[in-house]
Amino acid sequence: MLHHTTTKQLKVGLVQHFKAIAESVKIPIIIYSVQSRTGVNITPETCLELSKIPNIVAIKEASGNLSQVASIANLCRDNLCIYSGNDDQILPVLSLGGCGVISVLSNIAPKKTSQMVHEFLNGNVESARKTQLDAIPLINALFCEVNPIPVKEALNIMGYNFGIPRLPLTKLTEKNTEILKNEMKKFGLI
Repeated sequence: MLHHTTTKQLKVGLVQHFKAIAESVKIPIIIYSVQSRTGVNITPETCLELSKIPNIVAIKEASGNLSQVASIANLCRDNLCIYSGNDDQILPVLSLGGCGVISVLSNIAPKKTSQMVHEFLNGNVESARKTQLDAIPLINALFCEVNPIPVKEALNIMGYNFGIPRLPLTKLTEKNTEILKNEMKKFGLI
């Protein structure tokens, strides 16, 4: 765990970093918070500070911590739109006031992913819940190896001919390719 002073310095540094970016462009900015890839968690308190910057409009929240999502929603209210960064948490994030999802699943199942979000936002929670739960095994298969290896293989399986990932990423293992194919079949993609 980071020492309190280090955590405070990190917050200041993140706010300064994103503020410098925001001031250098005139387009809306979505912050990407994924500690598993960056080693840094963007805390709710940091989100609050960032939400005060006019063109920082949203966050892709991929911490996996629904308590953190709730804290961000509570602190930032309508000043920062929250997108789920985890396909297995689309509905929980939407239920906390989220706006949608920035998704891996949508690369191979865009219509079902979009319908799930729209169904939930339009009050058809049961239909959205069914799609979310039905998608869990496929979502797990899409993360059986480092992203984007499985999703690129899924697109190959669907006939889009993406080839193999660039090094240092490699081709999906045969075992995981079979798992992925089976889940794609069950979800009606092939």
